[in-house]
Amino acid sequence: MVQNTSEDDIEDVPRSDPDSPILTEYHITVPTLHDEPVQGMTPHEHRLLDFLRATPSVQWLKKINICSPLINFQLPSITVHRYLHVHFIRRIEWSSVFTICKKWLRHPLNIALLIWLLCVAASGAMLILLMLGLLNKAFPSKSLRNHWIEIDNQILNALFTLLSIYEHPNLIHHVVLLCRWQPADKVELRKVYCKNGVSRPNERLHISFVVALLHITCISQYIDCALYWGYPSRSRSEFADNFFFILGVAAPVTAGVYTVYSPLGRGIDAVCDEETKRPEATQIEFPETRTVISNPAWAGELFDCSEDPTACYLSFLCTFCVFGWNMERLGFGNMYLHTFTFLLLCAAPFWVFNMTALNIHDYVLGDVIGAAGIVLCFFGLLYGGFWRIQMRKTFGLPGSRWFCGSASLTDYVQWLFCWPCALAQEVRTGNLYDVENSNFYEKLVDDDMESGSGSTVTAELPVSVAVDEGNGIGVNLELDGEMIPPTQPVIECVEREGTDSEVVANGSIQLKS
Repeated sequence: MVQNTSEDDIEDVPRSDPDSPILTEYHITVPTLHDEPVQGMTPHEHRLLDFLRATPSVQWLKKINICSPLINFQLPSITVHRYLHVHFIRRIEWSSVFTICKKWLRHPLNIALLIWLLCVAASGAMLILLMLGLLNKAFPSKSLRNHWIEIDNQILNALFTLLSIYEHPNLIHHVVLLCRWQPADKVELRKVYCKNGVSRPNERLHISFVVALLHITCISQYIDCALYWGYPSRSRSEFADNFFFILGVAAPVTAGVYTVYSPLGRGIDAVCDEETKRPEATQIEFPETRTVISNPAWAGELFDCSEDPTACYLSFLCTFCVFGWNMERLGFGNMYLHTFTFLLLCAAPFWVFNMTALNIHDYVLGDVIGAAGIVLCFFGLLYGGFWRIQMRKTFGLPGSRWFCGSASLTDYVQWLFCWPCALAQEVRTGNLYDVENSNFYEKLVDDDMESGSGSTVTAELPVSVAVDEGNGIGVNLELDGEMIPPTQPVIECVEREGTDSEVVANGSIQLKS
């Protein structure tokens, strides 16, 4: 309500500042909650003004029931509430979590992947902060911010290019397996792309689609890398950069989703196909009787290179080729795959990181990135140490523990600081034994190989296999695992007139006494 007042009527009004001007024309009063409603206001507007009105009374506050909307809402029981907020944390067995993480980190490839993820996370976080303007105080000028944005883009480009280069030989090997499509190739591809490694209907077509998507991912990254290395930031095509970046991200995501929800990732019960039910015929060769070496040993010591100088020279001059050849004959995979993977691990970081250092136009940071590439090339030799560990564990070879009391660390150190000697020792050991089915057999001499007789049978898997070593009689194989005993051959004798001999059914002649 507005009233006209005189100057004498408002002299007694308390003021916070005595020097402040006095309003002589109007005096505004705030009505209390018990006053009548303001004229012209609707009931809805009146309630809104009551809520916003200053200095409300205590009774008005007491009338407000803040928890009233929750009266009709039924909270879960105490046990569920405690389980969600307390028991869930208490039931995590941190010891088992640490054990799993420790076991996961024992694999050198997992350690390399973890370091790669940390580098990507650091560069990506800095790039996002720069683009959002949260680092404007640290980088006040726009040119400086653009310079560091380009540095982060170059580093991320190098990291993803390096990962694509590492994975591409494996994808090319899978293409070769798909084109060849032998029984052993099917088993190897199922272990990678099929759930539980079980045969699926039209699995060749589905696996080919997934492999094609992964190839598109690598090729998109290579094109994006060429854009970053071939053009400066001002003249680089933004459309091409964004297009291949989105394609490189969408292709692996699509491949992963397709692998899970296609027949490749379905349960075994959901697969119904005649081809999956029919076992494949596999040719099994039964070699001659040989002795399995239960306690094999390395062929000489680490530095006994004089025992086989040729192996030592080739291990030093053609490390990658000799390594791949030795891995294949020991049964650890394809020779070409091991050769190119090992070569890329030891050469690709130097090339990728030094090209990145040339394109960031920063001398200090460029030297750091170039040095990191050299260090990664040196640690690429750990690939040989990893497979030396697998060779020692698979065949039961003795392990040396002179470095930190660990046989695995000793194998890594031997490959890092004396890879020709380590590889030559592995080659000599492979020459000392015959390798089959992850076992070392006694080496056969030439006479034994010529006189030995082997038998070859074709069976439907799964089968139960057995051979009579003494007389070489064949054994019938059944699908249910039961073995039918062999039947003795029937020999019929026919007498010839005028001769003292009998003709046996198998073609031999037996003289009569």
